[in-house]
Amino acid sequence: MKIMKYAAFQFEICANGVESCLAAQAGGADRVELCAGIPEGGTTPSMGEIEQARQLLTMTRLHVIIRPRGGNFVYSELEVGRMLADISLCRALGVDGVVFGCLTPEGDVDKALCQRLKEACGDMSVTFHRAFDRARDPRQALEDIIALGFHRILTSGQQPTAEAGIPLLKELHERAQGRIILLAGSGVNEGNILRIHQETGISEFHFSAREAVSHDPEFGDRMLTTERRVRNTIQALKPS
Repeated sequence: MKIMKYAAFQFEICANGVESCLAAQAGGADRVELCAGIPEGGTTPSMGEIEQARQLLTMTRLHVIIRPRGGNFVYSELEVGRMLADISLCRALGVDGVVFGCLTPEGDVDKALCQRLKEACGDMSVTFHRAFDRARDPRQALEDIIALGFHRILTSGQQPTAEAGIPLLKELHERAQGRIILLAGSGVNEGNILRIHQETGISEFHFSAREAVSHDPEFGDRMLTTERRVRNTIQALKPS
């Protein structure tokens, strides 16, 4: 498969703090998804973190995950209230986009709740996150999310990594027919990003580009996105 022109590619960094946001920007990323609680799969960061990231990101778009806790993607009304409040605060701070996803107990897209949250987003970009990978029928979920008007879906093809999920990613990308963007994420790195693109046709990628930047004998390594790894991963898809 012929590689698409570079202008078509978009690179999103899963940033675990402002420091990672700045490294993503320095490395040439198009946007970041700012998250706390990475070991839980990502939760909403503090408003202080979001505000500081908004002030410092001048060339890279800022998206924020809206997820009140780890675990499943079935939310109570109390949790929904917090999600709506976080979306409102993101709008007030000038965030470019938000990232969320809601399922029913049966594993279908919770269309009513997603619509309610999406309406609160105004003109911010909206991504359906990897709750998609827990959906019982990914093909129906794709159609439901398209109908709701989301801009993109972050997915690993319902596998632990995007590389393992190549077959479903390819099918979903073809089914979408340009109606929504498929954003391939989970385990994307310098060594596999080219293969994932070539075998799926997908041209938007989500990765963390993290490495240990310091070590504490008691608390262990601190993992942060580095400019070097962001740049190297981008260059693996677009050789200079």
